[in-house]
Amino acid sequence: MRFHQVKELVAWAADYHRGLAEQYDQLAAGDVNDRVRMALEYLAEHERKMQTELAEYLKEKSQHRKVLETWFDDPEDFPHAPTLDRLTGSISCDSVQDVLSTALTMHRTLQDLYAHRVERATAEDEREFFAALSNGHDAEVRRIARDMQRLEDY
Repeated sequence: MRFHQVKELVAWAADYHRGLAEQYDQLAAGDVNDRVRMALEYLAEHERKMQTELAEYLKEKSQHRKVLETWFDDPEDFPHAPTLDRLTGSISCDSVQDVLSTALTMHRTLQDLYAHRVERATAEDEREFFAALSNGHDAEVRRIARDMQRLEDY
């Protein structure tokens, strides 16, 4: 579908975070070493937090209601989604660094999706909304890297 509302993209991203949390939970319950299990559990909790934050935007009384109702024209169906699906399907659990590498790549890819919408935005409030999401993901990437490195160091 070529035309979308901003809320569709936000709902898709929230659902993606939910699915990723479930996958991390499943991997953590599998045959992995303790540090990898802790890393996967941390990432699952982090993804649930990201899902909750995005879901807050979609609430009826959200201050972002106007921008969420904005339509955009994009000939591609949410850029990078196939890339994200491939990344999700190939999470290596051999080490904390493998898990971290995949998690960071997924977050950067989502950040690129938001940056793509910033570039293609036709209205200033839409541009600001996606810039804020992109900046938020940048902060999350730094936080994940820091926390996972701490886990690796101990």
